[in-house]
Amino acid sequence: MPEMINAGDIVLKRWELAWAEELAGTVRASLPELAPWMPWANEAYDLDTARLFIEVSDDAWDEGTAFQYAVFTAVGELVGSCGLMTRMGPGILEIGYWIHSDHAGRGYATALAGALARVALATPGIDRAGIRHDAANSASGRVAAKAGFTEVGLVERDPEAPGESGFHVVWELARPEP
Repeated sequence: MPEMINAGDIVLKRWELAWAEELAGTVRASLPELAPWMPWANEAYDLDTARLFIEVSDDAWDEGTAFQYAVFTAVGELVGSCGLMTRMGPGILEIGYWIHSDHAGRGYATALAGALARVALATPGIDRAGIRHDAANSASGRVAAKAGFTEVGLVERDPEAPGESGFHVVWELARPEP
């Protein structure tokens, strides 16, 4: 998996421990938008939590189960996080993402979803990229649609965050037929 991906106005870089303080501040500044959908996004998110996320991400990268990236603007400002994960099963990599509240609506999530889908579909053994989001999180659905994904299903699940409905919308983008 590439450790850096250029995606237009943003650059995705494999997380480094040196960015933990900036990560903690970015998460805390975005809690009003993240907390409804992300169980880990809460008032207790601090520097130690950010360090742990980066350490766990590094281990998962080495194990080949998840590839987490920091999202930076072209001028080096941290604006979010994203990743590719194997948790949807064989032949598919799931894309997850969030963008700092102050940078929402600029197309960054759509750009990173497209870039990660291209990387996923170029990976041997992967024929689909997926996105899952809670049915009540319409903004994530707009990102998936704009990035070229097709809605393929609705899956019932137990809510883990306060804004969740208990249903995930599943989107996929398949490798083009040769």
